[in-house]
Amino acid sequence: MRSAAGEDGGWNSHSLPVNTKSRQEVVLGILIAVEIVLFSITGRNFLSLDNFFECIRLSAEIGLLALALTPVLITGGIDLSVGSMMGFCAVAFGAMWQDAHLPIGVALLFTPALGLLGGALNAALIAYLDVSPLIVTLGTYSLFRGLAEGITGGARGYTGFPGGFLFVGQGYLGGIVPTQTIIFVVAISAFWVLLHRSIIGRALYAIGHSAEGARYAAVPVARRLAVIYLLSGLSAGVAAIVYVAHLGQAKSDAGTGYELIAITAVVLGGTSITGGSGAIRGTLMGLAAIVLLQNGLRLSAWPAELAGISTGVLLILTVVLQRLVGRRARADGTVPQNEPTKSSVARLVGKAVVAVLLMGLTGYWVHHRQLARTAGTGDEHGKRRVTIGVMPKSKGDPYFISCRTGAEKAAADLNVDLIWDGPTELDAAKQNEVVEGWITRHVDAISVAVANAASISTVLRKARSQGIKVVAWDADAKPDARDYFINQATTQAIGFTLLDEAARVMHEKGEIAIITGALSAANQNLWISFIKERLAKYPNMKLVSIRPSEDDRDKAFSEAQTISKVYPDVQVMIVISAPAVPGAAEAVKQSGRKDLLVIGLSLPNLCKPYVHNGEIEAVVLWNTESLGYLAVGAPAALARGTFPLGNGTFNAGPLGTLQIVGSEIILGAPMIFRKDNIDAFNF
Repeated sequence: MRSAAGEDGGWNSHSLPVNTKSRQEVVLGILIAVEIVLFSITGRNFLSLDNFFECIRLSAEIGLLALALTPVLITGGIDLSVGSMMGFCAVAFGAMWQDAHLPIGVALLFTPALGLLGGALNAALIAYLDVSPLIVTLGTYSLFRGLAEGITGGARGYTGFPGGFLFVGQGYLGGIVPTQTIIFVVAISAFWVLLHRSIIGRALYAIGHSAEGARYAAVPVARRLAVIYLLSGLSAGVAAIVYVAHLGQAKSDAGTGYELIAITAVVLGGTSITGGSGAIRGTLMGLAAIVLLQNGLRLSAWPAELAGISTGVLLILTVVLQRLVGRRARADGTVPQNEPTKSSVARLVGKAVVAVLLMGLTGYWVHHRQLARTAGTGDEHGKRRVTIGVMPKSKGDPYFISCRTGAEKAAADLNVDLIWDGPTELDAAKQNEVVEGWITRHVDAISVAVANAASISTVLRKARSQGIKVVAWDADAKPDARDYFINQATTQAIGFTLLDEAARVMHEKGEIAIITGALSAANQNLWISFIKERLAKYPNMKLVSIRPSEDDRDKAFSEAQTISKVYPDVQVMIVISAPAVPGAAEAVKQSGRKDLLVIGLSLPNLCKPYVHNGEIEAVVLWNTESLGYLAVGAPAALARGTFPLGNGTFNAGPLGTLQIVGSEIILGAPMIFRKDNIDAFNF
């Protein structure tokens, strides 16, 4: 006898047509086939076994959340707090191990328990007090994220976890299968049994169709709802452990936006947002569609921001196709509403096949057109054509936009296929994902402006182990994770210059404050350390505050306003983030204070109005276009075997001869831009 809660997602064989779920999964399956065909043409090594397992690794954390959200949505509920709960559990795990000095095993046990506790809060309010799930989880979304930021001060991260723990997120079983695959498979099995082979599962579908009807049928609605929100919290706790083990760091922004991606995967898989239908199989298909899309875009060297656009298009296209099939079926009076005929499905499949061929041919044409543009230059002047992936910390940062100009010039001069990609904002997790994609593509070299050294160093070591040359620029990785670091100027010179300029303005007496980018940024922390060291030369100067701006102009504006009010005796704010400098200068301008000045590390073009108006006394920087040029030139020489090893010099073409000290390439001394010379520079 067929189970009442079959895998088609219906409450029974009469309440929802069996073919409804099949139709949705067929449509989604066709779209997944489109992705596979397209990216196998445009994406290098997309169909490799290594990439298959890499997709599993990329899907583990979001997959755990999506599995937990499937029964939640089936009941007609929602849980918007899973991403922030994951972030809270991640930093709590780091705090338990690093601050409370608990054994790593004890912290591992307490972290899922903490997730259960968060789920219990949601469960109590939703199941027993009958508060709307949307309102409750919107509130706990802010609560858990706020707790995470409270533990870390909004910027601190936990790193340095033992290798045995990191193996959970970074290791391979048998050298092939990612370790987190085991956790993911166990979770899939558990939720499949819960939904499709248990009394609880049948009750969840009944609640989704009608909670009142389920109560009349003697279903313990409150207890069943409590179970799924508890499981949602538990899954967030487990996902937090996998996330920290994968990245090697725990920060308060862990899991940001994950709840939306997970919900998209569930809905894409056919689970009704209004409740009553859905299946684990569909959720896994929805997750696969999203992960394959993101992975394929990277391997095709297409802009990463297309992933968000394409995911939205994919979701809309799936829903539209499902509706079209349903409408075609309803037009046929011989079948029940929503149940498609074989001919309608066949026509849909035929149209999808045509779409596959058209998209595949388009991708093939685009790919080979790109190759044709560079044909005939393969060994010009003895320079073997190489592919280099260059990643900024944030593609939208004006500083890195300026660096890109130099990188593109170097690519044209040096016969390089340049892939310029990275996160659109500071995001260490996204940096890791991009590097993983480049490893799968087997690029010749990788050049990275590191957002978090502890997080990215593991994946950079993996790249080096596969023969890919690795260069860090702007900010360094761990020394054993890269071949060379391009130092735009020595950290000591930058720190000393910034403070010397402040001392000149203040006549070596008074209070200063620092606004940095992120408190976890290795290069900025080194500059700050040398600023503090240099203070010994000026005994009458005092550093009163260090505040993060997260490389955001608006946040820098807010932090500068706070410093101005809380520390009224501060005479100079040293701002060491390109977009933050004009933000702080605007705050000084609006305050009307003439006794408060900004000395910043930023682009001259961003600061010219404030320099001429008097809010910014001086800007310290280097030539960003030269830095971008070197970020391509150095790895190109390494990939071709023409880079001089050891101490010495490197001929960087138009940049001249640069000094090599150990494993660092020194671009040059920092430049100082003031009112009398800033107009002579245009970057």
